[in-house]
Amino acid sequence: MECTVSWTGASGTRSGMGFVAETGSGHVLMMDGAPDAAKPENGGQNLAPRPMETVLAGTGGCTAYDVVLILKRGRHDVRGCSVKLTSERADTDPKVFTKIHMHFTVTGKGIPASAIERAVAMSHDKYCSASIMLAKTAAITTSFDLIEA
Repeated sequence: MECTVSWTGASGTRSGMGFVAETGSGHVLMMDGAPDAAKPENGGQNLAPRPMETVLAGTGGCTAYDVVLILKRGRHDVRGCSVKLTSERADTDPKVFTKIHMHFTVTGKGIPASAIERAVAMSHDKYCSASIMLAKTAAITTSFDLIEA
């Protein structure tokens, strides 16, 4: 797996904190920093997600993918899945994630709660590379709601 991240600058100048990531699978992802009123040259333009937001989003995508796949492999009638991630970061550099909570909302027909609980646990403990890496610095907790379709 590979990815190239390049600084974009701002509007053709070499200021700002925008970046474009080009993934090995041929996709593009924009990232930007928060504006810095005290030192505008050090801030972004708020045109895209922050890099650490993309880490959190990628983790959510990784675990949601697992949960849906595990439920489908179990022949459950899963019709929707979302996960809301909330996090806390360290106050000092490096500002690693220290707490992450993942709340899944699974929609389906006749899915036992135990199947969702198992799928979430399997993702968290065995399959989701992103959450397993982040668990080295962050306490990760999970919860879920089941909506009958």
